[in-house]
Amino acid sequence: MRLSSDLQAFAGRIGHSFRRPELLLRAVTHASISSETRPDNQRLEFLGDRVLGLVMAEALLNADPGAAEGQLAPRYNSLVRKETCADVARDCGLGEVLKLGRSEMMSGGRRKEALLGDALEALIAAVYQDAGYEAARKLVLGLWGDRIAAVAQDARDAKTSLQEWAQARGMAPPVYAETGRDGPDHQPVFTVTVTLDNGQTEAAKAGSKRVAEQQAARALLSRMEAGDE
Repeated sequence: MRLSSDLQAFAGRIGHSFRRPELLLRAVTHASISSETRPDNQRLEFLGDRVLGLVMAEALLNADPGAAEGQLAPRYNSLVRKETCADVARDCGLGEVLKLGRSEMMSGGRRKEALLGDALEALIAAVYQDAGYEAARKLVLGLWGDRIAAVAQDARDAKTSLQEWAQARGMAPPVYAETGRDGPDHQPVFTVTVTLDNGQTEAAKAGSKRVAEQQAARALLSRMEAGDE
């Protein structure tokens, strides 16, 4: 089969020439538009999740030979979580070439975090099935780029660290509150504010409350630690 022009351009962007182009088409086909003759990407997503995990585990071991398992696990989780996969998908323009049903398209499917993350894992599996592990490894390392080198700092759980900082100074645990919600129902943006016993606060916005909490905690912790210096 011959890929459409948009998929050809996308394959060029990610640096992989598909010997079996039907694999790429399947990777970008969502269940909302699939049929018996056009399977969706769910089985590929299942495989891609495992391939991604192996590539990342290997990359982290190579990047820091002296790291203990307790250090590696949060770094690994940070790199393979759905939010990170969705960010990588946005960076490479995967959402622009997704094949969606009309209802999914109208509800903003090209921007949905879970949908983007699943499609990226399906893409990894498509490259793996097309050309093997080394090709999939090259794709993952190329798409993740500097995220792997920076993960030691990014993987730190900011909420836990802020709570430990507060407790070390005799304060109660930080309090988190949803203080705003914007955007359409299918793609809300939450504002979360974190407050310490001493009255210090920070707020952050994100597409999920969990991410907003982490971002607010990280911002407040950074400010409090700077004040300790």
